[in-house]
Amino acid sequence: MIGLGTYAFFWQHSDQVLEPLSLVGAFEATKALGVDLFQICDYAPLEAMTAAEIADAAAAARDLGLTIELGTKGIEPDRLARFLKLAEVFGARLVRSMLYSPETRPTLAQADEWLRAALPRFEASGVDLALETYEQIATEELVGLIERIGSERLGVCLDPANVVARLERPRDCVEATAPHVKNIHVKDFAFARQAGWVGFTYGGAPMGAGLHDYPHLLDTVRPRQTAGDRREVNEIVEHWLSWQGDPETTIRTEREWTRITVEYLRSIA
Repeated sequence: MIGLGTYAFFWQHSDQVLEPLSLVGAFEATKALGVDLFQICDYAPLEAMTAAEIADAAAAARDLGLTIELGTKGIEPDRLARFLKLAEVFGARLVRSMLYSPETRPTLAQADEWLRAALPRFEASGVDLALETYEQIATEELVGLIERIGSERLGVCLDPANVVARLERPRDCVEATAPHVKNIHVKDFAFARQAGWVGFTYGGAPMGAGLHDYPHLLDTVRPRQTAGDRREVNEIVEHWLSWQGDPETTIRTEREWTRITVEYLRSIA
């Protein structure tokens, strides 16, 4: 299923605009595009919301007919337990996270211990935990950790754009993680020469205009096919969009990139 994530509304949620978009506003904008899935990912206000506010947001999503996924940073057992409770409120079947949070950088041995402590609750709840590919850890090490633990509820949130900062090739990341992918973050990326032709900037691009070989990802991961007990792997739209000089231009561009990406994904269905 195609979905939008919080990072598709990065600037619209930002306090750099006069009236930041609310979470429910993002839900409504998602539905207006004919999209039925939203991933609340690294959305800081979520953890500050009261139980009543969370219940209201979950009710709004249900009223709109949206499926919700959640995302956080870190794998401390208490953090994962908290997000599993949030998943119950929202009816979410997936929590995306990363090995590292702003507060913790566990070793692989510590990560193994924490994940083994947290996963029985995920298994009992039927909720998947998807760890994102990121430059902080080699893809080979992330896959090795997942394979050693061997839980049916533990897998990968595939974002091949991130690993370039580790000098890994996106195609290699896609192929290495394919058997374990439970979620995909969809954005295009490209290099651009800096002014004066001294060095490059690595950033986002409109979907289909950059370096991401998305057809290769679809052929390798096959996210839209189910087999046995495997669920369809959802494709979550997000962007790496830099500030465009003023709020109006930035928000207009962000919305346009979202439209382009959704249309691109539908066109290759």
